[in-house]
Formats: sequence, structure tokens, C-alpha cells
Amino acid sequence: MASLTPSTAGHDPAGKPASTLAAWLAVLSVAIGAFALVTTEFLPVGLLPAIAADLGITDGQAGLMVTMPGILAAFAAPAVTVAAGRLDRRYVLLGFMTLLFISNIAVAFADSFLALLIGRLLLGIGVGGFWVIGVAVGPRLMPWAAVRATSLIFAGVSLGTVAGVPAGSLVGELMGWRTAFQAAAGIAVLVFAAQFFFLPQLPTAKATRMRDLPVLIKVPKARIGLIATLLLFTGQFAAYTYISPFLIDISGISIGNVTALLLVYGLTGFIGNIGGGWVAARDVRLGLIGTSALLGLAILSLPLFGADKIAASVTVAVWGLAFGALPISIQTWMFRAAPEELETGAAIFVSAAQVALAGGALVGGLFVDHLGVPSAMWLGAVLFFANVLLIATFGRGPMVVPSLAQQGRIKQPAE
Repeated sequence: MASLTPSTAGHDPAGKPASTLAAWLAVLSVAIGAFALVTTEFLPVGLLPAIAADLGITDGQAGLMVTMPGILAAFAAPAVTVAAGRLDRRYVLLGFMTLLFISNIAVAFADSFLALLIGRLLLGIGVGGFWVIGVAVGPRLMPWAAVRATSLIFAGVSLGTVAGVPAGSLVGELMGWRTAFQAAAGIAVLVFAAQFFFLPQLPTAKATRMRDLPVLIKVPKARIGLIATLLLFTGQFAAYTYISPFLIDISGISIGNVTALLLVYGLTGFIGNIGGGWVAARDVRLGLIGTSALLGLAILSLPLFGADKIAASVTVAVWGLAFGALPISIQTWMFRAAPEELETGAAIFVSAAQVALAGGALVGGLFVDHLGVPSAMWLGAVLFFANVLLIATFGRGPMVVPSLAQQGRIKQPAE
């Protein structure tokens, strides 16, 4: 039996890949890790009715499976960034995959709602930390093609946001919701193995300090981006967390057809991710305005026309297309606003996104339980249109700014 030791043949002593193939394999392992984490984060959305029925809880209570890890991820993003210090990022990434495995096993075999939520909280630590550490290692693994490496990792994040729900719904319908989480645990093992063998050592010379974290707020375009992040992710998850109950209860679509629709959502989301990256690379402001407007119109169409099965089906497809472009659009905005502060900036961005995700799922659940499922769709649409006004009004002007160090807002570390 081969010894389980990481391969170093493809890397030089400094931790840089010694060949293009080795570099691509390393980046791909991180991208797949991003996909696995984010897919698992959204896995419960397509399984809410089955989970709620199995545990005897409401759909709104089941939505806490999305809310709770999101809240913890918001705190974990800056906390993990600071706590990791100068620890080799290779081991940090492997730790996130370990948490992903433990979380999914805990959820798959949970015998109570409390045990299930505890398992999901472990996921929140991994997701929050990965969004900061993982998205920043691309330029280190492929410094000669930093943009392509980072785009590939972002693609894993973006595809996870659109694939998690249909994947969970499909597996859940065929084999039960617990099997969906068991499958996710198995994927975590495979990703751990890939990163174990393909990632080089990634030592860090500069540790992020707690006092460095608020620096992103001092950049005007970054502030606009953070407000947009709050609006976009709150609107998306106030509505999308409860898309399955809406399609079943209001549109009268069978569970099997809901699964098929969510697969269509994932497919159009993949197309939207590609198109969104193309638009954001050319005009990120236009991309955000267009994405927000299309999302608002799609979500608004559900309470207006969603009682018709055909209209609801078309709406879901358009929704997926628009949301597929959202993550890469807002991430491009944030990184262009502060390109010199990848990890520090990502920590604040991730905190905002996760607070919005958790808050959206929570508030959407309250609306669903007290005002009915359509009310969550109305809330989501209003927030997306609010973002259109925000970016159209305050998003003008060049995105490229001097680095924060050049502006004298932070001190350069002593050599």
C-alpha cells in the first residue's frame, strides 16, 4: 500500500509548482474544494420539505440550516484569517475539508434538529474561512497566470451557489435527504486527497492582524460594494431558500418536477456564470446593474404569475441565469476596489455576504411562517431593485484605485 505522504516531485522548495501541469492541478484542487464547500452550504434548500417532514418542524425552522452556518461563517471569515497567522495555507485548506467531512457526517446521522444544527455550524467555520484563504491562493499557485487561476477558483464558488440546490434535490428525491449529505461527505474525502497530493507548501510571510480588517471600509468603491453585497445576498436567500415550498404549494408542481426545475436552474446558472464573468471583465458596473435588474424581475414574476406552472418554470430558468452571474460580478467589483488586499478585503466581503445570506434566510423564514411563501419573493425583488438604484447612482467612476499602502492608510510591514 502506498504511503500517504504528499507528493513534492512537482514543486520546488519554495512551494511553487515546478510545472504548468502541477500548477493547474493545484489550482483545480482548490476550485473543487470551493465547489464542494459552497454546494454543501446550499444543499438544504432543495431538501427543506423532506427535512421538515422528517423532523416534524416548519419550513421556516428548517431554513435555519442555511441561516446558522451563514451567521457563523460571517464571524469565522475574519477570525480564521487572524487565527491562521503565518500558518502554511496548505494545512489550513486541508483543515477546511476535514470540517466539511465531519459536518456532513453529523448532519447525515443527526437524530434531532439540535444535532443537525450543530453539524451545520461546523460547516460555517469551513465556509467562512475558505472564502478568505482559498480565493487568495490562486495568484500564489500560478503567478504567471494569476487572473486565470483566481477565475477558476471563483468559478468553483459560483457554480457551488447554483449547483447545491438542484444536486441536493435530485439525490434527496432518489435516495433520501440523508443520503445527499452522506454523498457530500464522500466528496469531501476525495477533495482532501486531491489537495493533499497536489497542493504545495504555501507559507505566509505576513500575518493578518485584527486591526487590519476594517481598512477595506476606507475605500469608497469598496463601501458601495459591501452595501451591494448585503442587498444582493439578503434578497437572494430571503427568496431562494423557500423556492421549493413555493413551487410545490403555490405553483402546484410535483416534487419530481421541482427537482427537474432546479436542475434547469443549475444549468442556466452555469451559463450565467460564464456570461457574467465576460461582462464583469468589460464593465463590472453594467454587469451588477443588469444582474440585479434581471434577478428582481424574475423573483417578482413568481408571486405575480407563479400560479401558472409554465410561467413558474420559465421564471426559475431566468432566475438561475441571472444568479449565476451574481457572485463573480460582485467579487470582481470588490477585488478591483482594493486589489492589493486580497485576504484582508475578502474577510470583510465574506462577512458581509454571510451575514446577508443568514439574515435573508432568517427574515425570509419569518415572512413565510407569518405572511405566506409569496411574501419572501416580494421581499427579495424589492432588495434587488434597491441595488439597481445603488449602483446606478453611486457606482460611477473608475474602479482602479491606488493600493491602501500607497494611500498611507496602512503601514507596510517591516522587512
